[in-house]
Amino acid sequence: MQRDSASADSGYMRAKVAQERLIAASGLPYSLVHATQFFEFLQGIVDAATDGDTVHLAPVLIQPMAADDVAAAVAEVVVGVPTDGVVEVGGPEQFRLDELGRSTLAAQKDPRSVVSDPGARYFGAALSERSLVPADGARLAGTRLGDWRTRAAHGR
Repeated sequence: MQRDSASADSGYMRAKVAQERLIAASGLPYSLVHATQFFEFLQGIVDAATDGDTVHLAPVLIQPMAADDVAAAVAEVVVGVPTDGVVEVGGPEQFRLDELGRSTLAAQKDPRSVVSDPGARYFGAALSERSLVPADGARLAGTRLGDWRTRAAHGR
């Protein structure tokens, strides 16, 4: 995930940046994994952006991935040679956050409506176009949203 102005607006992101600086300054070998948002958290994103029956989501890019793919990437990095840097991982597909919110609600037959709101906050943080996507050169996972939804619907 891009570390940009959203970091300044989010206590969580400020803490992550501070932790990473401490790790880098320690002099010990390390690898950091930055993963994009998980498919498993899409419902929480929608719920957090809900006011009554309306969901306010920014029309910015997002590139979510399956938690299983995140775990596999972390495991691979952990057993590898320390990078003394960041390994970014993301999903194989990009979406607009507001459109992804709509498809999430539609998949669950949820009657709430999504409003495309460029000023909508993401857990308190203002977003830029690329705040929720990995940087160029990121490792991309293989699980597509449709495949994940099919597996989730069948309890797998």
